[in-house]
Amino acid sequence: MMDSQLHIASVLLDIEAVKLQPDKPFTWASGWKSPIYCDNRKTLSYPAARKTIQDEFARQIRDKYPDTEVIAGVATGAIALGVLVAQELNLPFIYVRSSAKKHGLGNQVEGAWTPGQKVVIIEDLVSTGGSSLAAAQALKEAGLEISGMMAIFTYGFTIARENFKKAEIELTTLSDYSTLIQQAANSDFISQEHVNILEEWRKAPSKWGVK
Repeated sequence: MMDSQLHIASVLLDIEAVKLQPDKPFTWASGWKSPIYCDNRKTLSYPAARKTIQDEFARQIRDKYPDTEVIAGVATGAIALGVLVAQELNLPFIYVRSSAKKHGLGNQVEGAWTPGQKVVIIEDLVSTGGSSLAAAQALKEAGLEISGMMAIFTYGFTIARENFKKAEIELTTLSDYSTLIQQAANSDFISQEHVNILEEWRKAPSKWGVK
């Protein structure tokens, strides 16, 4: 498993789906300053990377959740990815909006499913877990049984672990923050000084860089 996580981390770094800039931090929508920025939508633009991620999701779902009956993608970042995984597994696909539509049928969950079906949710990125778990709740309310959630990457925040534990939903990620930093250091993407900065950020991301 560790080898596959390192490989996925290498893929994300190579195509710059994850960027590390300890000396020139990014500003997130939340206002947090961060030495890392993750844009996993970029994986869709690289056929080899896209196929690697698709195949790894499919492999792990076959191993962990062999009774899966439907794949759900979280809008918008995981819709295309979820379709790829569903196609590889020859399973139906549905997707979850952040909120119900204000017109038409007013759906939050789009597609066709049968109440009681076992679903695996696909995400591109998990930070605090708030939006991901809101999607899971919408699927539960639609009558689906959540087998688990899978994402390409997580920052590994404590609050995310606590939120998933409280919701009693298993989260599996193809790679994570610690693995990515390890791979970045091994591949000379970053120096040891930058490793130290990145490790400090993860301890208190909301306070990091605040003067």
